[in-house]
Amino acid sequence: MMPRLSAHMTVMHAAAQKAAKRLLRDFNEVENLQVSMKGPGDFVSQADLRAEQTLREELEKARPGYAFLMEESGASGSDKWAWRWVVDPLDGTTNFLHGMPHWAISIGLERRLPDGGSEIVAGVVYSPVNNELFWAEKGVGAYVNDKRLRVSARREMHTAVFATGIPFAKASGANRLSFARTLSTLMPQVAGIRRFGSAALDLAWVAAGRYEGYWETGIHPWDITAGMLIVREAGGYATDAEGKDNLANTVVAANPHLHPRLLEIVQDGLSASRG
Repeated sequence: MMPRLSAHMTVMHAAAQKAAKRLLRDFNEVENLQVSMKGPGDFVSQADLRAEQTLREELEKARPGYAFLMEESGASGSDKWAWRWVVDPLDGTTNFLHGMPHWAISIGLERRLPDGGSEIVAGVVYSPVNNELFWAEKGVGAYVNDKRLRVSARREMHTAVFATGIPFAKASGANRLSFARTLSTLMPQVAGIRRFGSAALDLAWVAAGRYEGYWETGIHPWDITAGMLIVREAGGYATDAEGKDNLANTVVAANPHLHPRLLEIVQDGLSASRG
């Protein structure tokens, strides 16, 4: 049975669903969007910007004192924030702009801890095309719509399917080398490796047991904040490259049986890239 939504989660659901309505209209008319280049293979469109503005307005209206970290507009609000929204208005922009129905809205909520650190306390990853709203709150569990999520129970690498993000044109040479080493080690050991182009959905699908695990380097907080909590609340591990719970530029997520092995292989790949 789905628990009653908290005030925070009610706000996050409503904001994601409002932004999704315009994104779906834009997706159905994707050929008419004006697109500018942020860098090789990294696009920003009117759809991104409109969705981010909608999310900011909805979240700010409900919680006016909270800070923001957003993909397009960056950080805003007090440096001494107690609460912070971490938002990717359109994760999978390249898919979106090519008419591929695999993209999502990601909203995470961080709380400042007394020691100066922070923790992720709530997350939403919404796939409007499929009407799948993945969500979790710390200590409450993870859900897709009203169905409880659990990570896969597979224990053997040879039966496992993993997801990843492939470095593209602007990635550093070290990042590309690390990926190549990790891929070449992992590929012969597993049932398959997928690259679908949305980090937020990759994490949500780990939580749903569709993948056994996911890794990526060169990642950003807005890509993974919500998804990492969803994985953890579904019974999985989602860590940085050192196996810690930090948000960092590398994420390793998997069920409890396979996370140690995936982490070991990713660490070996990173070591190779450092020479």
